[in-house]
Amino acid sequence: MACMGRLEDGESKPAVATDADTLSPTSTSTPQIWKFSSKASDGDTALALFSNPNELHEAISPADQRALQWKIDFMILPYLAVCYMFFYVDKTTLSYAAIFGIKDDLKLHGTEYSWLSSIFYFGFLVWAFPTNFMMQRFPIAKYLGINIFAWGVFLMLQACAKNFTQLAILRAFSGAAESCSDPAFMLITSMWYTRPEQPVRIGIWYTANGLGIAGGGLLGYGIGHIKGSLPSWKYEFLIIGALCCIWGTVLFFFLPDSPVTAPLLTTKQRRWAVERLRENQTGVENKHLKKYQVIEAFTDPKLYLFFILGVVGNIPNGGISNFGTIIIQGFGFSTLVTTLMQVPYGILIAISILTCVFLNDYVSKRGLQSRCFFIILFLLPNISGAFGLAFLSADNKAGRLICYYLTGPYNAGFVMILSLQTANTAGHTKKVVTNACLFLGYCTGNIAGPFFYKDSQSPRYELGIWSMIVSHLLEIVVVLTLRWMLSRENGRRDKLQGVGEVESDEATGQRERERDRTAFSDLTDRENMNFRYIY
Repeated sequence: MACMGRLEDGESKPAVATDADTLSPTSTSTPQIWKFSSKASDGDTALALFSNPNELHEAISPADQRALQWKIDFMILPYLAVCYMFFYVDKTTLSYAAIFGIKDDLKLHGTEYSWLSSIFYFGFLVWAFPTNFMMQRFPIAKYLGINIFAWGVFLMLQACAKNFTQLAILRAFSGAAESCSDPAFMLITSMWYTRPEQPVRIGIWYTANGLGIAGGGLLGYGIGHIKGSLPSWKYEFLIIGALCCIWGTVLFFFLPDSPVTAPLLTTKQRRWAVERLRENQTGVENKHLKKYQVIEAFTDPKLYLFFILGVVGNIPNGGISNFGTIIIQGFGFSTLVTTLMQVPYGILIAISILTCVFLNDYVSKRGLQSRCFFIILFLLPNISGAFGLAFLSADNKAGRLICYYLTGPYNAGFVMILSLQTANTAGHTKKVVTNACLFLGYCTGNIAGPFFYKDSQSPRYELGIWSMIVSHLLEIVVVLTLRWMLSRENGRRDKLQGVGEVESDEATGQRERERDRTAFSDLTDRENMNFRYIY
């Protein structure tokens, strides 16, 4: 492989070899990636733990491997799960505030409530790229903790709002503070887990989404019984905001920034934690922004497909998360019973997510590429539930309530979309940019979603329900397009590298050494011909 090239601005970029140099299993050239990648400005931070690629094969017993896996899970997943639960509790605070009287107290008229639902995501949208680049530059756990603390402060301040304008400004700041959350979680997951492990781990912390809905219902019920000097909706903001501040502090001090520096791991365990990621071919992290990877991200069709998936996957979320309680209340339930009716909805979401990720894990271990198919499978209940809400008569309250509950399993599909993005993007700067674009789509969908729910159509919201149906049908088309594209590219690379053909032991060894050298070189998925897509 050719030595390092230099960009005009002085940025160091690994030169990509020709197919004949890189892809031939019988090539006798000695790639210099490892040597050059040891520079902090180019290679992955994981290289600090190794002096040469041969150390990547340090032996680890099955017992030590299981112990390390459990240790990593307990070091990472509880912190992310609890944090994610607060995220969704926060997203429903405005929904609960609506049934606790915020519309009357702040004299909200027309589309102002819908704007309050959407303005949160405008703050998210504006700050998405800056916060993603800062996550690359600063210790990610510390940065996440600071933002969660700030988010809790802004949530508490919403209890002080006296009119639409004040509340809108505070919600925009809350959205900006939260904009690092999902991208940070995805980066952390990719830093600690192998690509086959990622769907289950994303599913575990995303399951807290459902627990957040259920917990939010219980909190709302409890807060509704507070007989204090303040309206119930203000207690909703104050209590949940204070809990978020506490958890942001916990994250700052206890969540490790990287397997390379994790204080609870020994030096040997850190090396083991990194070595197990070798097969990912995506590295751990790189603290330097690489402009060529930014450019590559925006010329990669995958980025735009993930953006579209973010949009169509969250138009339903933007509506349901803010109007779900109003829809349920329209079935004839009292205010407090309405809050409790969200509990089974949240539990169903949690069960759907866990069922999806563990079924996918079971199938993928048998050599099948199943992620895109599981996305489609778990969109089907949503589509059927939305059709039920659109066509069942208002008198059929039990049937309509069941159909409402069926709109929850789409969350499992979105988990699989997140796992597709983390698994199929390599190069740390490119991952950061692709994350940001996926969540720009996420914001766009959540901004647009509430505006399909017209006050004049309450509580059936016919236009809102049809927006859900159309969005999910478009989502299926995009998922199938992405699967076709990734499958075709894998086939092209297999053909170029002669995968499946009979080769000598020497050629096999050469291929394995090449994979070692590219594993932590911070190459993008396009540069690294050893990379294979998962779909």
